[in-house]
Amino acid sequence: MPAENPPSPAWDEVKAWRKAQRAQLIEHRMAKEATERKRASEPVLHELMQLIDPQVIVTLGLYWPIRGELDLRPLAHRHVAGGGIVGLPVVVRSAEPVEFWRWEPGVPLVRGQWNIPVPKERELVTPELLVIPLVGFDRNLYRLGYGGGFYDRTLAAAVPRPRTIGVGFADAELQSIFPQGHDIPMDRILTDAFSLP
Repeated sequence: MPAENPPSPAWDEVKAWRKAQRAQLIEHRMAKEATERKRASEPVLHELMQLIDPQVIVTLGLYWPIRGELDLRPLAHRHVAGGGIVGLPVVVRSAEPVEFWRWEPGVPLVRGQWNIPVPKERELVTPELLVIPLVGFDRNLYRLGYGGGFYDRTLAAAVPRPRTIGVGFADAELQSIFPQGHDIPMDRILTDAFSLP
Protein backbone atom coordinates (compact mmCIF):
# COMPACT_ATOMS: atom_id res chain seq x y z
CA MET A 1 0.00 0.00 0.00
CA PRO A 2 1.37 3.46 -0.85
CA ALA A 3 2.41 5.88 1.85
CA GLU A 4 -0.34 8.33 2.68
CA ASN A 5 0.27 11.96 3.45
CA PRO A 6 -3.24 13.38 3.83
CA PRO A 7 -4.01 16.36 1.62
CA SER A 8 -5.83 19.46 2.80
CA PRO A 9 -9.55 19.55 2.02
CA ALA A 10 -8.92 21.68 -1.10
CA TRP A 11 -9.95 19.77 -4.24
CA ASP A 12 -6.73 20.65 -6.11
CA GLU A 13 -4.68 19.03 -3.35
CA VAL A 14 -6.98 16.01 -3.10
CA LYS A 15 -6.79 15.55 -6.88
CA ALA A 16 -2.98 15.67 -6.87
CA TRP A 17 -2.84 13.28 -3.90
CA ARG A 18 -5.19 10.85 -5.64
CA LYS A 19 -3.11 10.96 -8.81
CA ALA A 20 0.01 9.98 -6.85
CA GLN A 21 -1.81 7.21 -4.95
CA ARG A 22 -3.33 5.90 -8.18
CA ALA A 23 0.05 5.67 -9.90
CA GLN A 24 1.60 3.80 -6.95
CA LEU A 25 -1.34 1.39 -6.61
CA ILE A 26 -1.40 0.55 -10.32
CA GLU A 27 2.37 0.04 -10.36
CA HIS A 28 2.09 -2.26 -7.33
CA ARG A 29 -0.77 -4.21 -8.90
CA MET A 30 0.98 -4.67 -12.23
CA ALA A 31 4.14 -5.86 -10.47
CA LYS A 32 2.24 -8.91 -9.22
CA GLU A 33 2.88 -12.15 -11.08
CA ALA A 34 0.07 -13.28 -13.38
CA THR A 35 -0.37 -16.41 -11.25
CA GLU A 36 -0.78 -14.26 -8.13
CA ARG A 37 -3.42 -12.10 -9.84
CA LYS A 38 -5.24 -15.24 -11.02
CA ARG A 39 -5.15 -16.71 -7.51
CA ALA A 40 -6.50 -13.43 -6.09
CA SER A 41 -9.36 -13.45 -8.61
CA GLU A 42 -10.61 -16.87 -7.45
CA PRO A 43 -12.19 -15.96 -4.06
CA VAL A 44 -13.79 -12.86 -5.59
CA LEU A 45 -15.19 -14.92 -8.47
CA HIS A 46 -16.47 -17.53 -6.04
CA GLU A 47 -18.24 -14.92 -3.91
CA LEU A 48 -19.77 -13.17 -6.94
CA MET A 49 -21.03 -16.47 -8.33
CA GLN A 50 -22.75 -17.13 -4.99
CA LEU A 51 -24.29 -13.65 -4.94
CA ILE A 52 -25.39 -13.28 -8.56
CA ASP A 53 -28.16 -15.51 -9.88
CA PRO A 54 -28.77 -14.82 -13.60
CA GLN A 55 -32.46 -15.56 -13.08
CA VAL A 56 -32.72 -12.85 -10.40
CA ILE A 57 -30.16 -10.28 -11.60
CA VAL A 58 -30.75 -10.64 -15.31
CA THR A 59 -28.61 -7.79 -16.66
CA LEU A 60 -25.11 -7.50 -15.22
CA GLY A 61 -22.57 -4.77 -15.96
CA LEU A 62 -19.01 -6.10 -15.90
CA TYR A 63 -15.62 -4.89 -17.12
CA TRP A 64 -12.90 -6.28 -19.35
CA PRO A 65 -9.71 -6.51 -17.24
CA ILE A 66 -6.83 -4.15 -17.98
CA ARG A 67 -3.64 -3.13 -16.17
CA GLY A 68 -3.58 -6.09 -13.78
CA GLU A 69 -7.22 -5.89 -12.64
CA LEU A 70 -8.97 -8.96 -11.23
CA ASP A 71 -10.12 -11.10 -14.15
CA LEU A 72 -13.85 -11.81 -13.86
CA ARG A 73 -14.43 -13.07 -17.40
CA PRO A 74 -15.45 -16.54 -16.12
CA LEU A 75 -18.36 -14.80 -14.35
CA ALA A 76 -19.40 -13.19 -17.64
CA HIS A 77 -19.40 -16.57 -19.38
CA ARG A 78 -21.34 -18.21 -16.56
CA HIS A 79 -23.91 -15.40 -16.44
CA VAL A 80 -24.68 -15.64 -20.15
CA ALA A 81 -24.75 -19.45 -20.03
CA GLY A 82 -27.31 -19.19 -17.21
CA GLY A 83 -29.63 -17.05 -19.31
CA GLY A 84 -28.45 -13.64 -18.14
CA ILE A 85 -27.29 -10.59 -20.09
CA VAL A 86 -23.85 -9.00 -19.73
CA GLY A 87 -23.00 -5.42 -20.66
CA LEU A 88 -19.51 -3.95 -20.96
CA PRO A 89 -18.90 -0.22 -20.32
CA VAL A 90 -18.22 1.89 -23.38
CA VAL A 91 -17.02 5.49 -23.29
CA VAL A 92 -19.03 7.18 -26.03
CA ARG A 93 -18.18 10.80 -25.18
CA SER A 94 -15.71 12.32 -22.75
CA ALA A 95 -17.09 13.71 -19.48
CA GLU A 96 -20.39 11.84 -19.89
CA PRO A 97 -21.84 8.63 -18.45
CA VAL A 98 -20.72 5.38 -20.06
CA GLU A 99 -23.08 3.17 -22.02
CA PHE A 100 -23.28 -0.58 -21.52
CA TRP A 101 -23.18 -2.62 -24.71
CA ARG A 102 -24.24 -6.24 -24.79
CA TRP A 103 -21.48 -8.85 -24.72
CA GLU A 104 -21.67 -12.59 -25.17
CA PRO A 105 -19.11 -15.20 -26.17
CA GLY A 106 -18.15 -14.80 -29.81
CA VAL A 107 -19.18 -11.13 -30.05
CA PRO A 108 -16.48 -9.23 -31.99
CA LEU A 109 -14.54 -6.79 -29.83
CA VAL A 110 -12.70 -3.63 -30.91
CA ARG A 111 -10.39 -1.28 -29.03
CA GLY A 112 -12.24 1.54 -27.31
CA GLN A 113 -10.95 4.38 -25.16
CA TRP A 114 -7.60 3.53 -23.49
CA ASN A 115 -7.47 0.45 -25.76
CA ILE A 116 -10.07 -1.33 -23.60
CA PRO A 117 -11.87 -4.04 -25.59
CA VAL A 118 -15.54 -3.21 -26.21
CA PRO A 119 -18.25 -4.88 -28.32
CA LYS A 120 -18.08 -3.83 -31.96
CA GLU A 121 -21.84 -3.40 -32.26
CA ARG A 122 -23.84 -0.98 -30.10
CA GLU A 123 -26.64 -2.94 -28.42
CA LEU A 124 -27.58 -1.01 -25.30
CA VAL A 125 -28.43 -2.81 -22.07
CA THR A 126 -29.37 -1.43 -18.65
CA PRO A 127 -27.58 -3.31 -15.84
CA GLU A 128 -29.33 -3.95 -12.55
CA LEU A 129 -25.94 -4.55 -10.91
CA LEU A 130 -22.53 -3.15 -11.77
CA VAL A 131 -19.31 -4.92 -10.82
CA ILE A 132 -16.73 -2.12 -10.83
CA PRO A 133 -12.93 -2.41 -10.67
CA LEU A 134 -11.11 -0.65 -7.85
CA VAL A 135 -7.70 0.96 -8.12
CA GLY A 136 -8.01 1.77 -4.42
CA PHE A 137 -10.76 1.96 -1.81
CA ASP A 138 -11.50 2.83 1.79
CA ARG A 139 -13.59 1.35 4.61
CA ASN A 140 -16.40 3.78 3.88
CA LEU A 141 -16.90 2.00 0.53
CA TYR A 142 -15.48 4.84 -1.55
CA ARG A 143 -13.61 3.86 -4.68
CA LEU A 144 -10.47 5.32 -6.18
CA GLY A 145 -10.69 4.77 -9.94
CA TYR A 146 -8.62 5.89 -12.90
CA GLY A 147 -9.56 9.54 -12.47
CA GLY A 148 -11.96 10.00 -15.37
CA GLY A 149 -15.09 10.06 -13.20
CA PHE A 150 -17.01 7.87 -15.64
CA TYR A 151 -18.58 5.54 -13.10
CA ASP A 152 -19.53 8.42 -10.76
CA ARG A 153 -21.25 10.24 -13.65
CA THR A 154 -22.93 7.02 -14.78
CA LEU A 155 -24.28 6.26 -11.31
CA ALA A 156 -25.38 9.87 -10.73
CA ALA A 157 -27.36 9.85 -13.99
CA ALA A 158 -28.86 6.35 -13.77
CA VAL A 159 -32.58 6.04 -12.99
CA PRO A 160 -33.07 3.68 -11.32
CA ARG A 161 -29.54 3.49 -9.97
CA PRO A 162 -28.02 -0.01 -10.27
CA ARG A 163 -26.55 -1.72 -7.23
CA THR A 164 -22.75 -1.67 -7.15
CA ILE A 165 -20.03 -4.06 -6.07
CA GLY A 166 -16.46 -2.80 -6.20
CA VAL A 167 -13.77 -5.45 -6.64
CA GLY A 168 -10.03 -5.25 -6.14
CA PHE A 169 -6.99 -6.40 -4.24
CA ALA A 170 -7.06 -6.17 -0.43
CA ASP A 171 -3.68 -4.43 -0.42
CA ALA A 172 -5.20 -1.51 -2.36
CA GLU A 173 -6.97 -0.31 0.79
CA LEU A 174 -6.38 3.33 1.76
CA GLN A 175 -7.19 5.03 5.05
CA SER A 176 -9.46 7.34 3.03
CA ILE A 177 -9.84 8.49 -0.55
CA PHE A 178 -10.90 11.88 0.89
CA PRO A 179 -14.31 11.73 -0.83
CA GLN A 180 -15.74 14.79 -2.51
CA GLY A 181 -19.33 15.67 -3.36
CA HIS A 182 -19.17 13.90 -6.72
CA ASP A 183 -17.86 10.60 -5.29
CA ILE A 184 -20.46 7.85 -4.97
CA PRO A 185 -19.73 4.97 -2.58
CA MET A 186 -20.13 1.34 -3.58
CA ASP A 187 -22.89 -0.75 -2.01
CA ARG A 188 -20.34 -3.46 -1.30
CA ILE A 189 -16.63 -4.12 -1.81
CA LEU A 190 -15.11 -7.56 -2.41
CA THR A 191 -11.39 -8.27 -2.25
CA ASP A 192 -9.26 -11.40 -2.28
CA ALA A 193 -9.03 -11.26 1.54
CA PHE A 194 -12.24 -9.67 2.88
CA SER A 195 -15.49 -7.99 1.97
CA LEU A 196 -17.13 -4.73 3.10
CA PRO A 197 -19.55 -4.28 4.74
